Amino acid sequence: MERLRSQEKLIWSLIFIAIAGSPSRLLGSDFERKPIEYSKRQGDNEVSRLKSKLERGEIKLTYDGQLGYLPSLLKELEISAETQTLVFSKTSLQRNRISPQTPRAIYFNDNVYVGFCRFGDVLELSVADRDLGTEFYTLSQNPDEKVPSLTRQTESCLVCHGASATHGLPGHLIRSVYTAQDGTPVLSLGSHRIDMTSPWTKRFGGWYISGRHGAEPHLGNLVLKEDPTDRFPERRPEAIDNQRGQNVIDLKDRFDTRGYLSPHSDLVAHLVLTHQTQVHNLLVKLNIETQFALYEEKELNRELKEEGRQWESTRRRIRNHATDLVQALFFCNEAELKEKVEGTSAFAKEFPKAGPRDSRGRSLRDLELEHRTMKYPCSYLVYSESFSSLPTEAKREVLRQMKEILLDGNRNDSNESLPVSGPKSFPATPHLSMEDRRAISEILEETLDGWKRLGE
Repeated sequence: MERLRSQEKLIWSLIFIAIAGSPSRLLGSDFERKPIEYSKRQGDNEVSRLKSKLERGEIKLTYDGQLGYLPSLLKELEISAETQTLVFSKTSLQRNRISPQTPRAIYFNDNVYVGFCRFGDVLELSVADRDLGTEFYTLSQNPDEKVPSLTRQTESCLVCHGASATHGLPGHLIRSVYTAQDGTPVLSLGSHRIDMTSPWTKRFGGWYISGRHGAEPHLGNLVLKEDPTDRFPERRPEAIDNQRGQNVIDLKDRFDTRGYLSPHSDLVAHLVLTHQTQVHNLLVKLNIETQFALYEEKELNRELKEEGRQWESTRRRIRNHATDLVQALFFCNEAELKEKVEGTSAFAKEFPKAGPRDSRGRSLRDLELEHRTMKYPCSYLVYSESFSSLPTEAKREVLRQMKEILLDGNRNDSNESLPVSGPKSFPATPHLSMEDRRAISEILEETLDGWKRLGE
């Protein structure tokens, strides 16, 4: 058996080099090579479809004198203004437009993110694409254009959004940084890449946060004061006092909120945004890596003249990436909420309404906000286009693992995870009680297409 595995590894190494051209391209992160060919191929997503409608004259965006095309664009994409979060650190494309006085606003739905800078030249969009991972676009804010140009971006965005922080694939990035009065990140104090496992003490640096969260401290709303003798005298992060940044309800004394669709940068919206970007990145990773694995398997079989052979190494690659996604879908290792969290906008009321709901009125979008973000810890993104468009082999494996975990709890009244063949195990899920598992199973049974068929 070991000899066969060694032979298989050798064959894979040879075929990888034949396909990729050099060992440096064997990392699985070169999304410009076949079958992805990121820059060459046209996307199929909400924004690309909007772009086609604009160019054909089927829809028209209305220009607002203060906000440009933002309100009209959000309406077309069905994105609520209540999703608004505000970042004031100069950590994105239009950095010269961003400061604590003019923060960048981010709006989102389950597939699309829109960035708005006051007085900016463009609106920035990112979207989960069916085949290419995350795609990036800009929409001109020039009112003189007969049709505002919606342009796909590649190299300029991928400098940050296609590097190691996003698994070497096109993805999203949330950073927490200490920020000077002009919005410049003070990197000497450190910075943090944030996901839902990040402790609160590292979160929200460079962001405005509006909401109540009790005594648990965070870095939101913090702008470092300058000193004439030493620009940043507080060189030790632990020595910085951010008491004024905690439990902030009103942001009006920090900047002119009238220049935005909402006066809020809602804390609950931030929690959902953090979860959602992490899951989207892992959906992209599973999608693209599965495409790589299947393509390379096909090429290997072609070289060996063994058409249709299924290699265990291919199944294992798909299984391992599926496990990473399943862990995020079940909110594994999510940072616990120490006290009840409340936002300041209508986001927490709006968000659960999108459904779907089962016959008992339960939804994966129901919020908990006392100990954890969601009442039923299974991501609502299983209903998203980026999930439904996963390659069949990948989606089947994800649903199989999800069902095994949920049925394990129902069957044995156990919080232990089931083993799986191969180098990885299912993620440990001690945070899922038997009641959680049963409720999630019942909700998925009624609301998720393919749960029965592909999960078996």
